[in-house]
Amino acid sequence: MGYKVRVLFFFMNQNQFYFNNNLPQPTFAQSNFINRLLFMKKSTLLALAGLLLAVNSCQKQDSPLQSTPAPDPIELDRFIHDKVTVHGEFRWEWASDEHVWTALSNSDFVLSVGYQPAGESGVADRLHLLNIQSSEWQEARNAVMQLVLDQEHALNPTLTKANILAFKENPVLPVFCVYIKNPSTITALRQSNLLRYAEPIGYEPYMTNRSADRSGSGCDSNDPEPGLVAGVDYVTIAPDSKRSWNYPEHKINEAWTNSTGSGCKVTIIDTGCSDDQDNLGDAFNQGVSQGRSIEKLVTLPPDGPPETPNDLCGHGTSMLGACAAPRGEDGAAVGVAYNCNLVSIRAAADVYIDESREVVGVSDAFTLAGDSDTKIISMSMGRILTSSQIKDAIKYAYGKGKLIFAAAGTSFWWTAWFWGVIFPASMTECSAVTGMKSNLTSACGDCHKGSKVDFVVVMERTSDGRVPLSLAMTGDDPSTVGGSSVATASTAGIAALVWAKFPGWTRAQVFDRLKQNGNYWPNRNGNFGWGRINAKNATQ
Repeated sequence: MGYKVRVLFFFMNQNQFYFNNNLPQPTFAQSNFINRLLFMKKSTLLALAGLLLAVNSCQKQDSPLQSTPAPDPIELDRFIHDKVTVHGEFRWEWASDEHVWTALSNSDFVLSVGYQPAGESGVADRLHLLNIQSSEWQEARNAVMQLVLDQEHALNPTLTKANILAFKENPVLPVFCVYIKNPSTITALRQSNLLRYAEPIGYEPYMTNRSADRSGSGCDSNDPEPGLVAGVDYVTIAPDSKRSWNYPEHKINEAWTNSTGSGCKVTIIDTGCSDDQDNLGDAFNQGVSQGRSIEKLVTLPPDGPPETPNDLCGHGTSMLGACAAPRGEDGAAVGVAYNCNLVSIRAAADVYIDESREVVGVSDAFTLAGDSDTKIISMSMGRILTSSQIKDAIKYAYGKGKLIFAAAGTSFWWTAWFWGVIFPASMTECSAVTGMKSNLTSACGDCHKGSKVDFVVVMERTSDGRVPLSLAMTGDDPSTVGGSSVATASTAGIAALVWAKFPGWTRAQVFDRLKQNGNYWPNRNGNFGWGRINAKNATQ
């Protein structure tokens, strides 16, 4: 068989080349060229074969469809950087089909696909009212799925819908996640009037340069902090708990005469809850923390064996402790709302949401909390790029009346170029929280700030950098935790004190009470929003 004829034969059998041999994908332009050839008439193909044979007799050329590496993401990362610089965020709707393909082929090929029936509009603001199991919505879903399958069949005719589904579908959101290996699928989807969005969810800027670092972002040991000094780093309060040094900055100790959070439920979406931390287990009710419940759930899809609610990172355990650790008898650190009910949802492996499964886990966590009796949702995790799937889930929970707090951001070395509030704290449905130094003028060393911040918590001592106390992974000796993370969980605790004091209030009334007791009220600071909440006044 001649050289160019063999190339044509390859065109017709790409599925064997890419899938059976597990070789890299072609570029966007190359794959589109392949698919145009695939759909030519037989006579056209034969004519082209003759032309190629003639060309081959003069000069042997490399096939334009030889296996090529994934497109270089440098240009995409620059494009993202420029958009964030101008707009303060990045949305995939601004990207070209080629950009989307670059992101997919430099991550895990998972595309998040939001759909809607033809003629629908304003779906995002009424997600909590939809019935996506209705015939109209199911017809739209099936049509979009079939469109994907038809395009992917050009590379692998044996694929089924079950083969291309990347994760179990959310039962209340009109979105599914699929594996995409054909760049033409992106173009076809984005031209459909049934599409709301088509976004890569496993890609974040500069991720190809830091694959070894991103897997454990924010996962410190969360071991007990040595050398804590009584009267300086904490004060012992009855019956035998350690109150963190920063509580008086928000009059939390005085607020406890008005409310302890009893009857209010808070959901913490994070990396889970340590199985070995008794204060979030059998000793959750002890001392003056009584009659309350703690639930431990997991929405993070497995990457191997089934995932459990157990915290393998340490971050989630410290957030749970900062918000609601018991005021007990064992010398551990006490949380802000020490009598509230608590739900831990393990939605991610670490605090930087840069895996497809983490996007799905966070999305599922918000809809799960939205459908529960929780009043407050707190998430001290985030990402640079906007995810419409997470956005959908947050809007869903917000539509159900939940008060949502999200961390404004704490920089890692690869996000040093980024300033302002990260996603999803940047959403209007979320109250963004950041950390402040004890000088009451500066953000904490790594904390993001900006016009989208709503509240701040004093959480870094200017003199020595000490950060607040919380629960370690095991035992009663406190650990310490900082950043916008602890600020967010602490603010959720203050909100629980207020809502427990006024249980008949709406979300809007609770939020208004918080902002009206911020130190900048009635003005709004350009970096710190309404400022530091006076919990004592807010609960009176």
